[in-house]
Amino acid sequence: MTRLDALLAHPDVARLARALAAHPGRIITPEIPVRQAAISVVLRMGASAPEVLLIRRAEAERDPWSGHVACPGGRMEPDDADLAATAIRETVEETGIDLAVHGRLIGTLDDIHPRTPALPPILVRPFVAAVGGTPRVQPSREVAASTWVPFGDLLDPANWGTAPITIRTLGVEERPVFRYADFLVWGMTEFMLRQLVARYRDAV
Repeated sequence: MTRLDALLAHPDVARLARALAAHPGRIITPEIPVRQAAISVVLRMGASAPEVLLIRRAEAERDPWSGHVACPGGRMEPDDADLAATAIRETVEETGIDLAVHGRLIGTLDDIHPRTPALPPILVRPFVAAVGGTPRVQPSREVAASTWVPFGDLLDPANWGTAPITIRTLGVEERPVFRYADFLVWGMTEFMLRQLVARYRDAV
């Protein structure tokens, strides 16, 4: 059995994969043309349990997601065959983790889009992926930091709540958040992780 097979056989990952197969992500067809993007929710096997990768984006003046905590991903390019290809390409470009070689996409979550008017219109498809071995992030210049969150921490209600968030052009607003170490997750990434947990809890 390979390290990837062992991860896929782990009870938490197998349960999540069953849930994603039973309830594929909802695809949104926009009423007007918008840019499309894809992200990867990357799972690896930690010391004793699966872990989920989060990155903190580098500070950049013109980047509307500057400094945000996110999952690897980005906009679809003309050479991408589909959004799955976008997710795989962006993950290797930003983190050095090659899902095409060492991993497998196991499902999708619902398409999401920014709910803050300050952010550009874009439609994002989250792909859930498993990667074998103990991959280490080799960050691009777009990534300031990364961490692997134990799956059990995502399931712990104590790590979810609200916090005041400073949003460009809007000031400070109270928003739903997920906390892990010094990573504060809000916005689309928080909403996507909440989906992930809900899918897992709904599985049989």
